[in-house]
Amino acid sequence: MAVDYTVIVVYLAGMLAMGWWGMRRAKSKSDFLVAGRRLGPVMYSGTMAAIVLGGASTIGGVGLGYKYGLSGAWMVFTIGLGLLALSVFFSARIARLKVYTVSEMLDLRYGGRAGVISGIVMWAYTLMLAVTSTIAYATIFDVLFDMNRTVAIILGGSIVVAYSTLGGMWSITLTDMVQFVVKTIGVLLLLLPIAVVKAGGFSEMKAKLPTEYFDPLGIGGETIFTYVLIYTFGMLIGQDIWQRVFTAGSDRTAKWGGTVAGTYCLVYAVAGAVIGTAAKVLYPNLGSPDDAFATIVKDELPVGVRGLVLAAALAAVMSTSSGALIACATVANNDIWSRLRGAVSDRDEAEEQHDEVRGNRVFILVMGVAVIVTAIALNNVVEALTVAYNLLVGGLLVPILGGLLWKRGTAQGALASVVVGGLAVVGLMATYGILANEPVYYGLLLSLAAYVTVSLVTPATDAAVLAAWRDRLAGRGAPERLSEPVAVQQ
Repeated sequence: MAVDYTVIVVYLAGMLAMGWWGMRRAKSKSDFLVAGRRLGPVMYSGTMAAIVLGGASTIGGVGLGYKYGLSGAWMVFTIGLGLLALSVFFSARIARLKVYTVSEMLDLRYGGRAGVISGIVMWAYTLMLAVTSTIAYATIFDVLFDMNRTVAIILGGSIVVAYSTLGGMWSITLTDMVQFVVKTIGVLLLLLPIAVVKAGGFSEMKAKLPTEYFDPLGIGGETIFTYVLIYTFGMLIGQDIWQRVFTAGSDRTAKWGGTVAGTYCLVYAVAGAVIGTAAKVLYPNLGSPDDAFATIVKDELPVGVRGLVLAAALAAVMSTSSGALIACATVANNDIWSRLRGAVSDRDEAEEQHDEVRGNRVFILVMGVAVIVTAIALNNVVEALTVAYNLLVGGLLVPILGGLLWKRGTAQGALASVVVGGLAVVGLMATYGILANEPVYYGLLLSLAAYVTVSLVTPATDAAVLAAWRDRLAGRGAPERLSEPVAVQQ
């Protein structure tokens, strides 16, 4: 295991070095929060794929393959579909808004009044998303070092908090690009073929497993529909995803770079399900499906390769964790704290760059500590992830898509939709259970009903607000005073 340990330690040290490098590039709020809005297509595609394919997609995706066979790919597959839909239909318009958060977009579209409430819902989503990734450190470090769960969470979480605090989105972008490469090599090029060969090939897998393991719809139609609602639509509106769209250097990069990332997610989904199916052949009686990834890596891979694949698992967890963390801190600072204390400054952005970078660093550090503490207290990754996406979809899907697609939507309708949908999801989860499908179904319907009804009975959005909104969607009237940077084609 000495070689494996060396690979992991070098990888972790490299992440911290990237954080230090990123710090030197983060000189302004734009640099720190959205990498200066100048990523080229290669870096944009890699980092976008990295953030959406986290521990749940890797460890959880293999676990679903272990439990359901090839149809276990559907969870990650719907994530890829959501990213494709976002990239093709919405990303160019989102990038042209030149904002930092989803709540800022809502204020632009509706003329204010929904920012704090929507910010609280988005903050809860990003917090729980970061927590789920942080919990996953325990599984990986247990395989590596037989480490105590709490110590593992503190170690992994502290590294992510450190490089995210140092350089913000620049550090996260640089580390995510490395993580994307490591995941591609470790999971797709090494673990996938080795797992299939160890299981005897597809013919042997088919001979040893029930036929439903090879039914593409074996996981169930209702489950697939729920995945579409939660993950596909969740990809359209999450702050962690939008904040990556804001990093694109051009409309074309946002559209086509995201399309490449979404396609990569579809391939990754199938790979995870196949690895899980192979693990079922090799270890038919595991205590938990989520143990499949760690078990097959620990027992079947040669020295050195094992370390690289475990580094790939760490990469998957860290990419999502860091992206969710900076999204959580951005929302907490820009959408909640600044609004609650009434911090409206008339000074030029150039005069405030230092203070804004420092303030956002403080919020990342504080939110990072909160994430680590919450991860130590919780134990169920699936439940935490379900809470996150139920809140996001139930509370914010309707007002966001409504704002983009329906000009009759009003600020009052958006606020009613957020409040009714969010409270309905929370109440229904308490009634039906966190993992039940009903909360997101009924919460989304109630959110839609509130949005349409209140919008129709309240005065239409002011024409000047809509005109300013259309200008921003067209890329005119952006508020940033600093000169627009040239896209970095990397």
